[in-house]
This record gives sequence, structure tokens and C-alpha cells, in this order.
Amino acid sequence: MMELKNKRVLVVGLGRSGLSAAMFLRGLGARVTVSDTRSAIALANEIPALLDAGIMVEAGGHGLLTFRRQDLIVVSPGVPLDTPEVAQALGFGLPVIGELELASRFLQGEILAVTGANGKTTTTTLIGKILRDAGRPTQVGGNIGLPVIDLIPQSTPETLNVLEVSSFQLETVEQFRPRIAVILNITPDHLDRHGSFENYVAAKERIFARQTPDDALVLNADDLTTQMCAAHANASSKPAIYWFSASKIVRVGAFVRDGIVLWVPREGSPAEPILPVSEIKLKGVHNVENVLAAVAAGRLAGVPAESIRASVATFNAVEHRLEFVRAVRGVDFYNDSKATNVDAALKALQSFPGNIHLILGGKDKNSDYTQLAPLLSERVKTVYTIGSAAEKIERQLHGMVKMVAAGTLGAAVTQAAKDATAGDVVLLAPACSSFDQFENYEHRGQVFRQCVLDLPA
Repeated sequence: MMELKNKRVLVVGLGRSGLSAAMFLRGLGARVTVSDTRSAIALANEIPALLDAGIMVEAGGHGLLTFRRQDLIVVSPGVPLDTPEVAQALGFGLPVIGELELASRFLQGEILAVTGANGKTTTTTLIGKILRDAGRPTQVGGNIGLPVIDLIPQSTPETLNVLEVSSFQLETVEQFRPRIAVILNITPDHLDRHGSFENYVAAKERIFARQTPDDALVLNADDLTTQMCAAHANASSKPAIYWFSASKIVRVGAFVRDGIVLWVPREGSPAEPILPVSEIKLKGVHNVENVLAAVAAGRLAGVPAESIRASVATFNAVEHRLEFVRAVRGVDFYNDSKATNVDAALKALQSFPGNIHLILGGKDKNSDYTQLAPLLSERVKTVYTIGSAAEKIERQLHGMVKMVAAGTLGAAVTQAAKDATAGDVVLLAPACSSFDQFENYEHRGQVFRQCVLDLPA
């Protein structure tokens, strides 16, 4: 734990986790200031509660002197470390950490942390269900639902804290140490934030930087980058490594053979059957991988195989992740708003054999949309572009497939519903972030769902 009473602490960014961090710090007796680039009008809902708690508020921009007068700076995940004021504070040697690192200093119980370019929320949610169904005291949060800070009051030494953690959160950790860490996959994402794929990988690898041989690291044997992570882990922190694979047998970990999910706890041990793949309700090979990762985490946490089987068999798709919304005149509408990068959109396309009307676009993250071309030619009838990335998408995919410049999500849904015939699929898998037109991917998914529900039957 950290001694924070009467310390001057600055919280940068008033998102959900920043607000929670500010209130938590004030509760520990810290002298808290919050700083956000949004105007006081935009923060009208947050400012009264902050002032009532005795927290000073700086709105409409960051002041350099504000940053220099602090004993500790806590940055929200949405604030890049190369923000000039943050970079200067680092240059002066001021301690800068994130909400995840702060919370981990006070959170009781073991941590199970899940990261990856795609599949984090589904896997984190499933692990939480597996542990709860087995009667284990469990909390789920992080980049999903509750900020980690908000899990502290209910945590006990017996609690299992299942956390979804993003690259934004991991780049500011120092002592964060999960008992079980899971890296699902690493494909190019958030390059607009991290600058290069190498920097993005380095941020993800911080999940195991403080692990020891007593801890476990679960990796995807079918992902080349996570295979490199194993070499880096073996060269540094040396956690026990377990693998999962949907395509091949692994010596230690979870895999599929003859349609059965199997678990091998240690090299040379007989494979233990967990459940038939046919009992997995989620669509797509990528969701089989997510289940395998959750199986590995569950067994490492001591949950019996029969309990895991029951949990997986009753687990349905998470909201905004290949979520079936409605069938209209024989056309199925699916909401995969969480497909915020190209690899996630590819996985969504692979979940359907063809006849797809695909909605693409949003805020570009320096992505390469040409990677979609083979599957577009094979499975997609029409692409409907939306948002600020539309022009780039249309340029990179010109001539690959019929394209409609819809502009807005509502217009895309309306046009796709007109174009589609019975047996077709209308799929929202935007391959972009949502921040050009929506508050977040959940907001985008909710708007899509409502647009579909409003279609005449």
C-alpha cells in the first residue's frame, strides 16, 4: 500500500476510472486535484460531486504548474504519456502511474488479468462466471464494467479479482502482478496511440513483467506474437507458461482434439476432458480460443472440470460481441460493435459463411483495411461505410466489393435492410473506434440495436 494522507495528488482525465480514482484518493486523505481538457460545461455532471468532496478541479486544459506541484500523478487510461504536461512531469522525475497500478496496491486477494487485441471482454466475463459458478468469491472489472478502484472496498484476502486490462492501462504499471495472466492474441491495434506495433507489444508484455515462477502465464499457441512473449517471459520474470490452441495439441495447457476440449496440467500428464466443442454456444473459431483460455484460467484457479463444463455450456454471447439482435424478413442482424480493429472485424467475418452486408467505419486507428480484402471478396455482398474513416476505407478497398457511402449508422442499417434478402446477414463490425460519432463502442452498439429494432417487420 501507499501512504497518501496529505500528499498532493493530481488525477489527469475525468473518465470513469479517473473519477473513481479521485474519490478514492480523497478518501485516503490525499489533497487531490483533477485536470481535464474538457470544459467546465462538459464536466457539469462531475464537478459538483468533486467540489463537495474537497477536490480541486482544473477544466478546459492542463496547466504546467499544476503538474509540477504534485507528489504523485495518476493518469487515466485515455491520457497518452506523450501528452506534453505528462511528458514534462516524467522528465522532472515526478512519479506517474495509472489507475490500474494505484488500485493494485490496495486490492486484496489474487488477480487474474486478461489482455489481448481481441476477445478480452468475452474471456474475462467467462472466467468470472466459471469462478462464481464454482462458489469462489469473485469480482470482475477493469476495462470492463467497474474500474479496478471500485473493487477495493469489497475485496478480501480470499477474493479472486478477474480484470480485463488494456494496453493503455498496462503502459503505466510498475508493481502490478497477476497470479494468473492471460494474453489472448496480439495484432496491430491502437497504433495511433502507441506509435508502432513494437511499442504496442511492449505494453501488453507488462502484464507479466512482475510475475514470478509461482505465477502462471497463459498464451495463445496459434499466435506468432504471443509465442515471442513466451521467450521474453522466460528470459525475465519466468512465470509458469501454459498454452491454448484451437488447431494443435499443446504439451501443457488447453487444446481441442476430436471435437473435445482437453486440459493437460503438466508435461507428461494425461489429457483431461473438459467438454465437447459442440456445447460452446458462441459463434466463431476465435470464441473457441476464448473458451480455451478461460478453461486454462479456471483449471489453474482450481475449478473442477465438470463445473467448468457446466459454466461454458450455459454461457451466451456478451453484449456488443457478435450479439444477435433480430431477424427481419429472413435477414439476421448482428451487433459486433466491439470489433474496434481490423483483426476483430476479420474474426467476425469468419463467423459467417457468406451473404454478409458489412458496416465498416468510425475513427481510424492508423489501420490497414486492405487486410479485409480476401474475406470481403469471398463472403461480403456490400460494404456500408460510416464515420471519419470512410474515405480511407473506400480508398484502400476500392474495387474489392460493392461499397455504399452511408455516412451514419442509421443510414447504413436502413440501406442494408433494403438491400438484403432472406438468408443474408447484416453485420456491424466496424474495424474502427467509435469516438468520432459515439461516446464509446457500447453507445454505438446500442444505437445499432435500436435502429434494427425500429425496422418495420
